[in-house]
Amino acid sequence: MARIIVAQFITLDGVVEDPDGSDGTPFGGWAFRHGMEAIAGDKFHYGPILQTGVFLFGRRTWEAFSALWPPREATDPFARALNAADKAVVTGGEIDLDRWQNSRRIAADPIGWARNTAEERDVILIGSGSLVDAFVRAGAVDEYRLRVFPTATGAGRRLFPDGAALDLVSVEQMGPTSLVIATPSRPDRGR
Repeated sequence: MARIIVAQFITLDGVVEDPDGSDGTPFGGWAFRHGMEAIAGDKFHYGPILQTGVFLFGRRTWEAFSALWPPREATDPFARALNAADKAVVTGGEIDLDRWQNSRRIAADPIGWARNTAEERDVILIGSGSLVDAFVRAGAVDEYRLRVFPTATGAGRRLFPDGAALDLVSVEQMGPTSLVIATPSRPDRGR
């Protein structure tokens, strides 16, 4: 069985909101202050998942990524791999799927869709705060890949606002940040 994976940039105090500053929050841009080395490339160690998995986005994150990643394809190997990857966007409205190759629309029940898909392939949720929140609340996450930045914002939406018990799988120092891979330690986390 494959996994449902949440991949997030996160601060030391658990904030996942506005890492690039595009939401205009007073604390925003915290990830980008650490330079391109901290955010560029395959910083979540997707590796073969880029070819075998499916990336799931909320509408706002998909729209931002669909503007950001396609133009980088000519000079960035990670951009080429992400652009070629299978992608799904959760939205009840119309969306121009041609903006980002290999994208499809999921109109309803993203958790059910992801659970069915994860019977065969890894499903990776990136960004997409409200979507990730729904998966976390439903206990539908099998693995967290957290890029931890040495910053505490003191404000903002947290990944685990009510706390969480996780089992550490691995930690790797990556420049000014660390990649932490953990799994929920709750017995009810399974599908």
